[in-house]
Amino acid sequence: MSSQQPGVDPPFTRRTPRVVAAIKLQKRKDREQVGRFLAEGPPAVASALTHGSVREIFVTADRHADYADSGPPVSIVTDDAMSALAETVHPQGVVAVCDTLDVPLRTALAREPRLVAVAVEINDPGNAGTILRTADAAGAEVVVFAGAAVDPYNGKCVRASAGSLFHVDVVRVPDPVELLDELRAAGLLTLATSGYAEHDLDALLDAGRLGVPTAWLFGSEAHGLAAPVLDRAELGVRVPIHGRAESLNLAAAAAVCLYASARAQRSPL
Repeated sequence: MSSQQPGVDPPFTRRTPRVVAAIKLQKRKDREQVGRFLAEGPPAVASALTHGSVREIFVTADRHADYADSGPPVSIVTDDAMSALAETVHPQGVVAVCDTLDVPLRTALAREPRLVAVAVEINDPGNAGTILRTADAAGAEVVVFAGAAVDPYNGKCVRASAGSLFHVDVVRVPDPVELLDELRAAGLLTLATSGYAEHDLDALLDAGRLGVPTAWLFGSEAHGLAAPVLDRAELGVRVPIHGRAESLNLAAAAAVCLYASARAQRSPL
């Protein structure tokens, strides 16, 4: 347990009301009720401080000096309280309470993004966070969570995004089919991924068709994209398999597609 120093307030415990309120943010219903979430670990907290809206930071005593002058209120907590706040086996001694970052779809599209990633009913928070991180790395400005998708503020998703959650416009929409109409109206080419699609990614890249503003749609791990989404998108695209693997997993396929667009959009005419 963190030790108390003379003249210093005792550290918060897991029963301290502010700690109790923060722990509740590990549940989706509580996050949505108050519009806040937890960012855990130095990389995520650093990104939150630079790009997000941090309400409060909880630290163990040995981390206090790293965040004492960061701006938001900083509270020292016991090791036991940090274990309750953190969702990892080995906490890194810092957790921030942040405001959620949702951007309305029309606001995001008004900024004229050239590359958009759409996670349609993706359930796995690790995959969702990896797509956020990959989209950010590829230069995508917007990541949309459509339909009954995982909460982007799920702790595992936040950690898997490695700070990228704070770098892109995060949009949530209930209906992926209506979303396609909005994307097309904004001038984005809508590409729906499927292992059985007509168009080959390499062929589209070679034909110079990926250099335009594009929105890539990625479906759930188990079922892919539903037929209404595939039918409404402008093109269905498959990632070619050159070896004997049956398929790529979702995060790998998203990386291949997003980087194909990134390359095409940055290639000289």
